[in-house]
Parts: sequence; C-alpha cells; structure tokens
Amino acid sequence: MPAAVVVLAAGSGTRVGAEVNKVLLPLGDAPVVAWSVRDALALPGVARVLLVVRADERETVAAAVAPYLGDGEVVVLAGGETRHASEWNALRALAPEIESGAIDVVAIHDGARPLSGTSLLADTIAAARESGGAIPVVPLGHLLARDPSVVVPAVELVGVQTPQAFRAPDLLAAYRAADADGFEGTDTAACLERYGPAGFTVAAVPSSPANLKITFPEDVALAERLSG
Repeated sequence: MPAAVVVLAAGSGTRVGAEVNKVLLPLGDAPVVAWSVRDALALPGVARVLLVVRADERETVAAAVAPYLGDGEVVVLAGGETRHASEWNALRALAPEIESGAIDVVAIHDGARPLSGTSLLADTIAAARESGGAIPVVPLGHLLARDPSVVVPAVELVGVQTPQAFRAPDLLAAYRAADADGFEGTDTAACLERYGPAGFTVAAVPSSPANLKITFPEDVALAERLSG
C-alpha cells in the first residue's frame, strides 16, 4: 500500500548564518531541501510527497526544487508557527486519503537533513508498517556529565533523527486529539507517545551520524564533504 512523505522546511534557519533559509543553500548539485524531495520521489511505493514551507516562501521554495522533480509531483504547503503546527497542516491535507485507506503510512522528515538517503527512508516506512511507528536512532558518544565523577554510559543512549514514520490512521487520530487538547509535541513521536493507541510501539531503526541536521555554519561544510 502506498505511503506519503512529508518534508518539513518551514523553519528560518537563522543559526546557520545565511541570508536565505538554510534549506535553499546549495549542496552539491541541488539545494539542501531538494535532496530529501528527490529521495522521497525515487522510493517505490511513495504515492504522495508534501513539502511544508513558510507561507512567504512557497513560490521561492517551489521554484528551487522544480528542476529536480523529474516526472514526480510535490505538493507545497504553508506551514505553521511551530513544527507541530506544520505537521498538522500536512496531515489535514492528507486526511481524505488516509481515511479512505489510500495511504497507510506517513513519514515525516526534516528538510534540513539532506543526506538521509532512500535506504533509511525505506527501512523506516517498512518498520512502521510492522510495528506501528519507527524512528532512526544513532548511538551517542563523547558525552560529558556535569559532575566529573559521574560516568555516562553512552552505549545506553541514542540520538533520535528523522524520517519518523507511523501508521497513517494512528498518526491522524493522535494529531486530532492533540489539536482538541491544545497539545504540541517536540517531534512526531512525542505526539504518538501521548495519544497513540493502546499497545502502540515505536521501532528503532539503525541510522548513522552522516544523517546530520544542518543547523550551524560548520554543518554546511560537513554536509558538502559527506555528499561528495
């Protein structure tokens, strides 16, 4: 059954120090955000790709990714004031297809993570179909405690990345419940943790530090090296 992929690109990216939204910065042969869009379009079984952007950048971002779509189609939507609000806007746009059963899984990805690749997206969607939800994780190392006498067992800690994927009906129901309560989660998994169905589980999908999020100026240079 087909999946949908939502690429979030509605942030400002001020910490990266650029004059434009960081997702529009050049990376190799394409803007940062185009990498995630191309990966989603290239994956068999993905029926819908939504790109969520700031309302005042819809035309700019659409024009930036247009040369990289090939025969694929991407819906460009205006996001909200927060990440959660942007996700909710995307889910409302997908609601008719979710309710009809035309889409069974929705993956939500940060447009500022251009190097996730098709394999991680495919693995995350597959794991969500089986478990209900799936998130990429990577072991954390080089950790320091505030108290130098405390040893932090890094092997027990992981960093959470995107794409995060979930069974579509559960995801839509959770966001509807969150909207009714006025709740906003820090990421997609946080909303499902609070409003997911009984017995809901999230599978951990092994990822890599190469799936970095471009946040600071040095991240742009690192992504450039990794993309080569």
